[in-house]
Amino acid sequence: MENPLYAKIFKWVSWALLIISVGLAVWAFTQFGGSAEDSAVNTLLVWAYVMLGIALVAVLCIGLYVAATTDPKSLVRIGVGLGGAVVLCLIAYFLASGAPAIGFTGATPPTATELKLTDTVLNLTYILGGAAVVAIIVGEVISALRTKKA
Repeated sequence: MENPLYAKIFKWVSWALLIISVGLAVWAFTQFGGSAEDSAVNTLLVWAYVMLGIALVAVLCIGLYVAATTDPKSLVRIGVGLGGAVVLCLIAYFLASGAPAIGFTGATPPTATELKLTDTVLNLTYILGGAAVVAIIVGEVISALRTKKA
């Protein structure tokens, strides 16, 4: 059964975030000129990061609360999944070369840490993309085999 207090809090927080987002978007689109344009983009990027952080915290906290109250054994599965994600990120990190950017024409070259992080994210994207393709193919094969038997 849904708690009416939580529903009201969720509704008001959602409205507040929506109003702030619309206000920032309108402000950003009304800015014209050199530095104001850069600050508008930076403001919108920071707000996107804030919204992403709020979403992640909300999903994790609510998910853990629901899992702990309904099925405490599911916390072990969540821990295994989180551990797998950490191991996957570490694999991508250790595969990252961090080699200097070839053909870079900017004013300040990226640092070794930035290069390593960029390579890590690219490796993680490749690994997860490949895993998604394999999962789609395996899922279709299993689905075809199940329907063939029936």
